[in-house]
Amino acid sequence: MKKTTNVHVVPATDGWSAKTEGKSRAAKKFRRQSDAVEFARQMAIRNESELLIHGKDGQIREKNSYGNDPKNIQG
Repeated sequence: MKKTTNVHVVPATDGWSAKTEGKSRAAKKFRRQSDAVEFARQMAIRNESELLIHGKDGQIREKNSYGNDPKNIQG
C-alpha cells in the first residue's frame, strides 16, 4: 500500500501557504486562499491524498479526498 501525504492550505503571515503534512516549510505561498487551494488540490491529486483547507482561525473547514478512499464503505 502506498503511503500518502496529506496537503494543507493554512494561513500565513502574508496570505496563505500550501504545505505537505510533516514538512516544516511551505511548498508555495500565495496572496489569495483560492490560489493556494487550487495549487494544493493538484498536489493532493498527484499524491492521491487528502486536501485539508484551514480557515483564518487555523481550524479545518473543508476536507477533500483524492484517491485514498476505503473501497467497501456502506451508506
